[in-house]
Amino acid sequence: MIGDTETIEEFLAHRTSDVEEAVRQAAATEITPRFRQLAAHEIDQKSGPHDLVTDADRKAEAYLTEVLAKLLPGSVVVGEEAVHANPVTYEAIQGEAPVWIVDPVDGTRQFVHGDPGFCTLVALAQGGVVHASWTYAPAFDQLATAIRGRGAHLDGAPLRSGAPDPGRDLEVATSHPDYTTDDQKRALLGLRTEGVLPRPCGSAGLEYLAVARGELDATAFSWEAAWDHAAGLLLVEEAGGAHLTRAGEPFRITGGNALPFTAARDEATARRVVRLLSAGG
Repeated sequence: MIGDTETIEEFLAHRTSDVEEAVRQAAATEITPRFRQLAAHEIDQKSGPHDLVTDADRKAEAYLTEVLAKLLPGSVVVGEEAVHANPVTYEAIQGEAPVWIVDPVDGTRQFVHGDPGFCTLVALAQGGVVHASWTYAPAFDQLATAIRGRGAHLDGAPLRSGAPDPGRDLEVATSHPDYTTDDQKRALLGLRTEGVLPRPCGSAGLEYLAVARGELDATAFSWEAAWDHAAGLLLVEEAGGAHLTRAGEPFRITGGNALPFTAARDEATARRVVRLLSAGG
């Protein structure tokens, strides 16, 4: 429950600015001061040399966990670093309590290497449905927001993904081969065809923003971690785009999706990408 009578819609009607402030403050306090200033002892590996975590990730997530839980009594927080420490924490996404899904630094590898292509992702979900999202790129001071049924915005201006120009090659950001199974690699090979320009993805959150802005035609991702996808998928939806799995169904943050899946500027493009992925697989 959210308090005694307040619904999640009522919360979003009058507290979104508080969430925006929390996201900006987490970045200003814990992320930006460490950008291009990280010492070696502030960087650790998780599953391997391409899976990094820094003090900025940990401290920004701790800040957001404390503030967001207070903003919304009865809510829980599922953060990437907390789940790494205790995987059972992820199960809260399956529950009925409102859940904040947090990726404190999406694009940690870029952050570590001094590349500005990273962002902070926050989504608010309940019962497997994402109701609102915040995508903040600190190095560019850009904040994209989406509320279900109320549209998507970038720094207050409406976002519309539009549709790709007829006859132009589709630009598609794809998962890195290191993070795909053999079956997924075969599926992604379906994008190596005439009329498609696949390229490796950077920060997932910023790729979703590029789709919502109409600057990227589609993504093709092969992993399910909700902190990477929840915020961006709603952003794309509310900008007029669509997302589909290889089974032709919308992606579910609760898992069990047929992978890879796509998010695209419009439904026709999403279906085209899914057909290509199915042909490759």
